[in-house]
Amino acid sequence: MRALSLSLFALTACAEPALAQDISLRLPVACEMGRTCFIQHYVDSDPSPSVSDYRCGSMTYDGHDGTDIRVPTMAAQKAGVNVIAAADGTVLRTRDGVADISVNERGKASVENTECGNGAVIDHGQGWETQYCHMAKGSIAVKPGDTIKAGDIIGRVGLSGMTEFPHLHFTVRKDGKVADPFAYKAPEKSCGGGTSLWQTSLRGQLAYEAGTVINKGFAPGPVTMEGIESGAAERDTPTTRSPALVTFVRAIGLKSGDEQVLTLFDPDGKPIAQNKAPPLDRNKAQIMSFTGIKQPEGGFRPGLYRAVYRVVRDGKPAIEQAFGVALRP
Repeated sequence: MRALSLSLFALTACAEPALAQDISLRLPVACEMGRTCFIQHYVDSDPSPSVSDYRCGSMTYDGHDGTDIRVPTMAAQKAGVNVIAAADGTVLRTRDGVADISVNERGKASVENTECGNGAVIDHGQGWETQYCHMAKGSIAVKPGDTIKAGDIIGRVGLSGMTEFPHLHFTVRKDGKVADPFAYKAPEKSCGGGTSLWQTSLRGQLAYEAGTVINKGFAPGPVTMEGIESGAAERDTPTTRSPALVTFVRAIGLKSGDEQVLTLFDPDGKPIAQNKAPPLDRNKAQIMSFTGIKQPEGGFRPGLYRAVYRVVRDGKPAIEQAFGVALRP
């Protein structure tokens, strides 16, 4: 997806000056990084048509000016995930009323000039601003002129504007220019230089990951991307009498050339099904993998079945996830 302006509209309110030049940011989503939310994209630090995140990786796209923090499914989004202020400040502008519909369904033309969807901009003084985009329709809890504290609720994660998946697009600006909160003032192509703007307590959980698994589980039959997104795939627990035993994963941030292997093991540790995919022909923002077997005569044997998902990149392990399910009658 090509980047488009995510501006809300012209500045209409004056802000109180901040007491300090520097800014220290809280996570702007009320979630647990790596379990209930994940970073899908970082700021694109390459000014050319090529792309590069702050670690010289490919977890971004051309012109992307923020950090995308996604929730794992639409079911999680509909349950409600709060967006919170990353720092103290004054609300400059907001927008609400944009429908929560994937741009794949409604078309890009329908979100022209409202690419940010439902959003808010907060001024933190001394030239610092944060912007929050794609929030849920009807969830905006602040208005221009409000003075807010870090952690105050702004709205909820949604699917409004120019987006294909439920997430918060979070942009930081200093004096009108995009500031990467992971690598502020990093020299070009420094691959990890610059200064983190995140609170010290967050830096461990926000450690860079060049790809990760956001969904995994077992199902009693075929699995689709739609089933994973809706949460249905993770709700259907297989039993010894299920017509099949299927294990699945959805991973984000995979790169061209990555090799994926998903293996299903029986209670004795014997491999009974495997999906070994050919090397990827291009970078993948997200991808699903699954494997499984039909019910044997007499049903599945009770016990713990395990699955292991591995991604090999440039000959080295890049991702490994092991998980299991106990089959009962």
